[in-house]
Amino acid sequence: MDPATTPAPIQDNCETESTSVWSWWPSWRPTSMSLLKTTESKILACIQNDLWARFVTLPNQDRIWTLTLPNKVARRPAEQALKTPLVMVHGFGGGVGLWIRNLETLSRSRPVYAFDLLGFGRSSRPPFPSDAAKAEEQFVDSIEQWRQSLGLENMILLGHSLGGYLATSYAIQYPSRVSHLILVDPWGFPERPQAQTQEGQGAEVVKRPPLPRWVKAIATVISFFNPLAVIRAAGPWGPGLVNRFRPDFKRKFEDLFDDDTMTQYIYHCNAQTPSGEVGFRAMSESLGWAKRPMLQRVHLLPPSLPLTMLYGARSWVDSSSGDRVAQVRNQAHTKVVLIDEASHHVYADQPEEFNRVVENICNSVD
Repeated sequence: MDPATTPAPIQDNCETESTSVWSWWPSWRPTSMSLLKTTESKILACIQNDLWARFVTLPNQDRIWTLTLPNKVARRPAEQALKTPLVMVHGFGGGVGLWIRNLETLSRSRPVYAFDLLGFGRSSRPPFPSDAAKAEEQFVDSIEQWRQSLGLENMILLGHSLGGYLATSYAIQYPSRVSHLILVDPWGFPERPQAQTQEGQGAEVVKRPPLPRWVKAIATVISFFNPLAVIRAAGPWGPGLVNRFRPDFKRKFEDLFDDDTMTQYIYHCNAQTPSGEVGFRAMSESLGWAKRPMLQRVHLLPPSLPLTMLYGARSWVDSSSGDRVAQVRNQAHTKVVLIDEASHHVYADQPEEFNRVVENICNSVD
């Protein structure tokens, strides 16, 4: 495969801002798909071995932005065919550029694919339904159509955060296509804890004092907006907001970039017309709990499907959900691993250890 950046120009629904009743709104935001493309290209330039980047067109004409790294060692197609490919699915608000510390290393032993989820990054941004189950189905259907378009028979499926939730949903529906499921700090597994209970319902439920009216009022107002609306509403101040509230992204990659490349990437990924963000909002309740918690469905995974759950030891995601998954599956082919000194973005906080663990899992598949 020849190294490439982008082929033909992207379709209009991905390249331009959608029409709005506020005609000044799109131009007020200092972003565009072209700027996202430029920023991402700077990130991907760090990759030394062959990289094929292109759009994969689905039957409904939606496009999924896809990176392919062939096996770094095996150059002959026959050798690559012997290795199960690794497919990496990013989390909410992310994109393929966030895997920059992992792609090249993980491609040493097998082909690696990474793609922008439908509605995120450089992929198409179609409307999403407001129903949680239907929004989830649209995400999962797009992953399956993407797989079919590429002709992948089997894959090691790795998902981070929201990507972990969707990867699990995919594996439940298409278990024969997944050789090993790797979930990295997955979102949406635990049930939302009950705020309070009536007397006599049991002491195990923690009672909490009622929220002040002003807190309820603010939460009600926020519920009418998409999660990242503030970035778009900030207009020219949006990039500064990302730098201010997510300086960790700059620190995680500071040895690769001595400027705001990574925070600019995050900004441009999320300042576009919201789409996957709308789907996520449909799937989530207030404060980020999943409307359809995956712990209620994880028993639907075939007992024989190997599952590894990786958590950052310092993450806000509670790793006890992994322990509960292992209990539900009766420990069958289920392993929970904590990565020391890592927060939610395990792959960037401790990339060497993350890559080592994932590589060992992949090697166990073949």
